[in-house]
Amino acid sequence: QVQLVESGGGLVQAGGSLRLSCAASGRTSNSYAMGWFRQAPGKEREFVAALTWSGGSQYYDDSAKGRFTISRDNDKSTMYLQMDSLKPEDTAVYYCTASLRNFGLGYSVRSRYNYDYWGQGTQVTVSS
Repeated sequence: QVQLVESGGGLVQAGGSLRLSCAASGRTSNSYAMGWFRQAPGKEREFVAALTWSGGSQYYDDSAKGRFTISRDNDKSTMYLQMDSLKPEDTAVYYCTASLRNFGLGYSVRSRYNYDYWGQGTQVTVSS
């Protein structure tokens, strides 16, 4: 089992920045990738960004590319999402996730069904 705990959410004005952190514990050696999803009220959980371990490949949703940056510590125990130029439409609960799947086999990093462990989420609110 893998345990994931998010932190760093909060209230920020449009144009501001936040840095989310995700601390991982447990059997993390079996994980191939970690990522971030978000869910706004009344909407489905949607992909934001992901990072694979092998080559350090980064993936972003179009809404995040150019504004958000995903990264990790060298020991892979902590993952980060640096969010800049925040917009009100970024308001959501942000979830950290980890996957046991090898995305080199063709699994989509964008699908929430390809991830196996989830944190409890951290609220991000962007005011205008």
